[in-house]
Order: sequence, then structure tokens, then C-alpha cells
Amino acid sequence: MRASAVRTLLSGGGTAVNAWLSNDSPYVAEALSHAGFDSVTVDLQHGMFGVDTAIRLLQAISAGPAEPFARCPSHDPAVIGKLLDAGAYGIICPGIDSPADAEAFVAACRYPPAGRRSFGPGRALLYGGPGYVDGADDTLMAWAMIESAPGLEAVDAIAATPGLDGLFVGPNDLALALGARPGQVPPPAEVERAWETILRAAHDAGIYAGTFCPDGEVAARLTALGYDFVTPGNDLALLRAGARLALQDSRATPNGTGY
Repeated sequence: MRASAVRTLLSGGGTAVNAWLSNDSPYVAEALSHAGFDSVTVDLQHGMFGVDTAIRLLQAISAGPAEPFARCPSHDPAVIGKLLDAGAYGIICPGIDSPADAEAFVAACRYPPAGRRSFGPGRALLYGGPGYVDGADDTLMAWAMIESAPGLEAVDAIAATPGLDGLFVGPNDLALALGARPGQVPPPAEVERAWETILRAAHDAGIYAGTFCPDGEVAARLTALGYDFVTPGNDLALLRAGARLALQDSRATPNGTGY
């Protein structure tokens, strides 16, 4: 089976930088895969598309060097199984609020006897290659999102779930759950404290810590803190930031007064 470049990078002590895809363009997916990111995550929870489009986006990511990941809408085994069968090498699952949620999520990602993923790898055999079924459970990554007050309270027990590869922080929903405003830069103090708590819980359990970040500056700071897997905003945030910079540069003049 094709090895996971992200898993290999993390196991060697490196930090993976992940892109986040919220639009339905295979062209953008392929471009992000060639941009230098270690992985690109197709967001099926809040992205503006469904499962059929998500599969096409995973195919487009696979045309470049980045590893295809997906965020599922929930720990529904049918959807998780379809994303894995389509070639996703990592699943980020929202709404993991308890050890029971984490156990159900991991079971959906693993073949029996470790889990209850149904056999039918389809495109995953094309991307993963020979030996996929034998190597899948040890190669594909399962990331549980911590983004609620109950999830944060149970974070140590969630992190101890057998077969779980990492905790992934959803800072905006976590901010809402903790009574703060989401999307703030810099993030509110409640989220900063949660980042530290979740990082400690993950590393104490011997698994990885990942997070969504509002921008590259926060991603760099969290990498320095010890995070293993960082996402410096999504595709639309990058587009907006690039557009603002291009407009600013285009309207600037040497003397600031225009022509």
C-alpha cells in the first residue's frame, strides 16, 4: 500500500501544513495540491458541495503531491466509509464530544476486527495501491475534532481512545461553546487556553495534535507551541487575503495621491 506521507512526516517529528477546501472546484483542489501543502482537506461539513463532488475533489487532490484528506459531516459510518473508499488518507470528524463518539468514529474508519468499516475500497485501491486492505488500518489517519465544552471536558478520555491518531481543534465552534466570539484574530483567551489543554491531552496520550488556524501567523505560533498538524485558513480566506493585497498594491502610488 502507498505509505502516508503525512503520517511519515509526523512520526519523524515534523509538522504537516494542511490546506482546507470549502469550494467545489477541482481546479482549485488540484492547484492547492501543487502549492506545497502536505495535505488538502475536503470539507464535507461546511463546504458548498455533497459527497459526489467531494469524491471528484479527492481525485483532483490526488493529481498533485499533497495527500487527500476529508472532513466528514459527522461520525456516520456510511459517509466515512464512502470517503475512505474514494481514497481519503485522513478523516477529520467534527462533533466528538465523548469517548463513545470517538470509539464510534474510529470503528467507522477501521476494518474488522478493529472496527466495522465495510469492504468495498473502490477508488482507494487505485490511489492506495496493492495491499490497501491489509495496510489501511495502520496507514489511514483518524482525527477527532474537539470543539465543544463537553468535548473539552472529556478530552483526556477521548485522547485515550484506541486507534485514534490525533485530536483536531475546531477553534470557532469552541469559542462559541466557551462564550466567546468566533473568528477573532488574535483568538480569545478561552481558545488559547483550550489549545494548550488539547495539545497536552494529545501528547500525553501519545497521539498527534492538529488545529484549524485563522491565518499563517497563528499556525506558526501553534507549531512552535508543539502542534503537529496545522491548517492556516481555508481556500476562501487565502483568496480574500490575496485579493486584498492585490487591490492594495494596485491602488498604491509612490506619493500616495494617485495619478
